Amino acid sequence: MKRILIIGTADTKAAELQFLAQCIAQQGGSAQIMDVGVLGTAPFAPTYSNREVAAAAGTTLEAVIALGDENAAMTRMAAGAVALTLKQYRSGTVHGVLALGGTMGTDLALDVTAALPLGMPKLIVSTVAYSQLFPPDRTAPDLMMVLWAGGLFGLNSVCRTILSQAAGAVLGAARAAQPISSRQPAVAIGSLGLSCLKYMATLKPELERRGYEVVVFHCSGMGGRAMEALIEQDRFVAVFDFAMQEVANQVSGSVVNAGNSRLTAAGRRAVPQLVAPGASDMIDLQAWAPLPAAYVGRPYHAHNRLIASVTSTPEERRAIARHMCACLAQARGPTALLVPTQGIEAWDRPGEPLHAPLAHGALVEELRRSVRPPVEFHELDLHINDAGFVTAALAVFDRWVAEGKVPVGRPGSA
Repeated sequence: MKRILIIGTADTKAAELQFLAQCIAQQGGSAQIMDVGVLGTAPFAPTYSNREVAAAAGTTLEAVIALGDENAAMTRMAAGAVALTLKQYRSGTVHGVLALGGTMGTDLALDVTAALPLGMPKLIVSTVAYSQLFPPDRTAPDLMMVLWAGGLFGLNSVCRTILSQAAGAVLGAARAAQPISSRQPAVAIGSLGLSCLKYMATLKPELERRGYEVVVFHCSGMGGRAMEALIEQDRFVAVFDFAMQEVANQVSGSVVNAGNSRLTAAGRRAVPQLVAPGASDMIDLQAWAPLPAAYVGRPYHAHNRLIASVTSTPEERRAIARHMCACLAQARGPTALLVPTQGIEAWDRPGEPLHAPLAHGALVEELRRSVRPPVEFHELDLHINDAGFVTAALAVFDRWVAEGKVPVGRPGSA
């Protein structure tokens, strides 16, 4: 029987929590309820009381309430909820987590779900699901979310429909989840689709031939965030971080970014990393929104009805280059920066809509100027989509393997 931990404020959402527990029981699971409320007393006996949650945070419920501020109080309760949830996860007493709430409950739930490893089913039912209020840095790579329609004040027919689906989803995930299992060392590649960046089509099979499991991340806003989170969990022996579009977006103020900590996890965890400025010449926009006045007149490419891009200016590219080099300067492990001088994505070639040779030259010049040892600097007289780029990247990687900086692969043992 799969056991699901339900997290919420029992002082304000008792009926909803109990309804979720009932749904899980009816579907053949077992539910435990954790009360994280600070506004009153639960009208039922939860599995884990708010006093136990406060104690797990190293304090008391009275001390939490005495803070006199709901935000400060819930932040303390979030620390306790994380500690208590991790304890239950490590002991094997829970197989999935289902949290619900408005902005307060969601804020706490993001802390809990981000602390859990990949493969532990985690679902948040939230009145602000999919909102731009969520910082990318706080989103777990396998987090599921459901918009809680009609979920503000008590149960109703709409609310019951949403909650019953959420209960079934997390219980089904707990039953179906497969643990991460590979005897091959894993390598991460950051990229975009083949229409923009093509290196992964040859890089991936070459790495597999060398005996590595290859995980490719779509770095279009959240893929890079997932990659950073898994690097933090020590899932990879090396990283080929060749798509910097999220970094460029972050520096330029675009909402299509992966958070302030993008391009830092590998360096912090001393994971060998090869980095290139792929697609860093573009600033991404919501294709469905009006074009900001600052970008009117710039070369523009609509990739689809969701995302569009404009070219960045020479000065913007210099700022992006300085930011990249500042991140790499903090690295504790082997780091190489590969810079293709002829272009960094499909649409910047001559005749394409984002071709801007002077601006690209500014990027290359600033990268050359800003990079510092011990970061290896490789200036390549080619385009990032040329076959020679993969050859150059593999030459660095193979040397690191020979030097013992990267574990040797295990061909045929996936």
